[in-house]
Amino acid sequence: MLQKSKQPAYIATAIIIVLIIVAIIVLVSISLRGVPGYKISFEVWGPLDDSDAYEEINQSYSQTHPYIDRVDYKKMLVDEYKQDLLDALASGNGPDIFLIRNTWVPEFQDKILPAPANIFNEEMLRREFVDVVADDTLIDSKVYGVPLSVDSLSLYYNKDIFNFEGVTNPPQTWEEFLTLSDRFTKTDTSGWISQSGASLGTARNINRSSDILNALFLQLGTNIEFTTRERNLGKFQLGAPGRQALDFYMQFSDINSPYYSWNIRQDYSIDAFQEGNLAMMLNYSWHYDTIKRKNNRLNFAVAPMPQFSGKAPSNYANYWVFVVAKNKKVTGEIDPVWAEQVRELESWQYLRYLTAHKGGTILLTNLLSEKQKEFSFPLDPAKVYIEKTKAPSARRDLIEFQKEDPILKPFVLGNLVARSWRHNDADNTETLFAEVIDSVHSGKLTTNEAIRLLEERINTLSRR
Repeated sequence: MLQKSKQPAYIATAIIIVLIIVAIIVLVSISLRGVPGYKISFEVWGPLDDSDAYEEINQSYSQTHPYIDRVDYKKMLVDEYKQDLLDALASGNGPDIFLIRNTWVPEFQDKILPAPANIFNEEMLRREFVDVVADDTLIDSKVYGVPLSVDSLSLYYNKDIFNFEGVTNPPQTWEEFLTLSDRFTKTDTSGWISQSGASLGTARNINRSSDILNALFLQLGTNIEFTTRERNLGKFQLGAPGRQALDFYMQFSDINSPYYSWNIRQDYSIDAFQEGNLAMMLNYSWHYDTIKRKNNRLNFAVAPMPQFSGKAPSNYANYWVFVVAKNKKVTGEIDPVWAEQVRELESWQYLRYLTAHKGGTILLTNLLSEKQKEFSFPLDPAKVYIEKTKAPSARRDLIEFQKEDPILKPFVLGNLVARSWRHNDADNTETLFAEVIDSVHSGKLTTNEAIRLLEERINTLSRR
């Protein structure tokens, strides 16, 4: 008897196997559709640092991160920076990430993106950075920017003048400061100030005069609050402490004051100091190198900013924060459907890498696959940055490292007690401070009138 052929069974089995394989391929294809890696590039703008401050940091990131092609830093002209930035953002051709002053955050809020909460949130900000950072960059519990450096005011003093007068230490209190300023101020027979004890009391010829006045407001207990476009935080009110602060500041330019040491005919404060004709000046860390370049033979040092006896220590912060642009055309190898979301996520992941100490590792997320992986980096980017730039750190742990540096120590200690306040229009506010100082100096306004005008005008700016 002939046996029945088994060929049809073999064919059926083969067909089933092929169908299973095809099904698997289809399912895998569907699951991976749009998910394969992407390659994008960032452009970062800033007005102060040279590109070499970020070169090693950015190379390490692009070499380690599988989805980043490169990160380019572009230094802009500082005098034209804000307008160039606004024009570029309006056209969509600006940077992915850029630096703004801490006081510009409310002004730029509608042009920038807050951080995803899993990358930066309030708890992280307050744990890792000095206090002023959270106060300046948190709006409605969302993080709008992060810094590498924070700067605060310190006392620059001419050691040769101190030595000649037999003074061994810089003043720690404003009361000591007044005594020394009077002692160091010298006038000639015509009444011209030939050597000034301190540069306070005017606006136009004192670098950062508005910041010095702000610091005095804070030190004397003025509770500065401000109204932003989004939230009513109260009114700008200075009250009696504000008048006391303005009186204190103006006495240095009052010819009838026993502490008269400065007037509008003096050279610009930085120039007067580097020329050796000014004993004490309040300024930020970035001008240490400015003075060294102008006169590398000048014998000077820095000390913490003086404080009022019996008052809690306070200082004023002035610094730059990194923010992520809301409107930017994406470049790189990526599906346009996902491009903007990927750019936003990757921009903030870069800022997390740049500013936060994570023990040499950082958790990165692929937006399309939602997969996460821990990546190791051979360096601490923020530490590399402050070592290259000699800038005072924004990160708390690095302050311990910089406290050993005699030049940076006063600035980083000042950062721990530094504060600021929110401006809806920082440039016009600064101009208003200068106008008020000049009006009191010229006798057009009393300090009481000046404080009332300052409160009225700034509250008007807040309603714009």
